[in-house]
Amino acid sequence: MMFSFLTALFIVVVTNGNAFVGRPVNAGEAARSTSSLQMISHRKGFKKLGKPADQRKALLRSLTTEVIRHGRIKTTLVRARAVRKHVDHMIELGKRGDLHARRQAMAWIYDKDLVHSLFDAAPDRYSDRQGGYTRVLRTVARQGDNAKMAIIELV
Repeated sequence: MMFSFLTALFIVVVTNGNAFVGRPVNAGEAARSTSSLQMISHRKGFKKLGKPADQRKALLRSLTTEVIRHGRIKTTLVRARAVRKHVDHMIELGKRGDLHARRQAMAWIYDKDLVHSLFDAAPDRYSDRQGGYTRVLRTVARQGDNAKMAIIELV
């Protein structure tokens, strides 16, 4: 009895051929699909960088200050992409040059003398450029934890 049931089950599976009952994939859809899964990030304002809000703000302020001071720093790729927005904004404030812009820059950048030098140099250096004041270059991964590293520099 058991033998005949298993034989019948085997025959059904083998004779059925295509056991998949889902929707068929057409050739155009198969050619379009890629191996990596891409998610759309709607309603995600910024990267949280794995830190609470106060630590994240302090990190971005210090990275902004150091990029403007040294012209080029090495950090992780995610941090470089996050700080790019703030550095560009500080340079825009420096190009504007009015009192309100200076006070806004003083509220974000830690070094008062650095703000003065930024406001002296930015209008001359970036007068012909309408944005894109920083460049993010990817470098080799960090040795200890294999984090993606980058160099962010002023153009």
